[in-house]
Amino acid sequence: MSYCKNCGFKLPEGAAYCPNCGTPVSNRIYGPRFELASWVERIVAFLIDVIIIGIVMMPLSFIFLWPWSYLLSIGVWRWTWAPFVSFGLNNVVSFIYWTLTEGLYGQSIGKKILKVKVIKVDGKPLDFTSAAIESLGKAFLLIIDLILGLILYPQKRQRLFNYISNTIVIKIQ
Repeated sequence: MSYCKNCGFKLPEGAAYCPNCGTPVSNRIYGPRFELASWVERIVAFLIDVIIIGIVMMPLSFIFLWPWSYLLSIGVWRWTWAPFVSFGLNNVVSFIYWTLTEGLYGQSIGKKILKVKVIKVDGKPLDFTSAAIESLGKAFLLIIDLILGLILYPQKRQRLFNYISNTIVIKIQ
């Protein structure tokens, strides 16, 4: 039987985290092949995805929304009713992109480049429901999602919607 390095609590067999203080038993979880991705890797993957979505959306916005530019200028297509919350066309496209890529492959293009992947906490592949829940936070509530995740779940490096969808982001070889 082992004990937590942080608080000395007696750890149950096979525990990945201390049930008393939440400290990881080691930097690897759920066996030797799953290592949590760092916040930096996740943020860089997100930025790569945002750039890709922006490049795709620029010509599409011009082609399909140009006749409606007056409505865009007065904010009809971008719904912002609270700070740090956004429901615009780009957000909807981002949500669809992340749900499809992570639901099918467990990775968006940014995650693939940085060699990280989203999986269920139990090590199983991501399903579309979990991918959709996890993508909601990134696409529509990113600042709130990230800040609450950093405060509430720092040991598992989960955003709030990762916690809700029961997912983690791991490094892959």
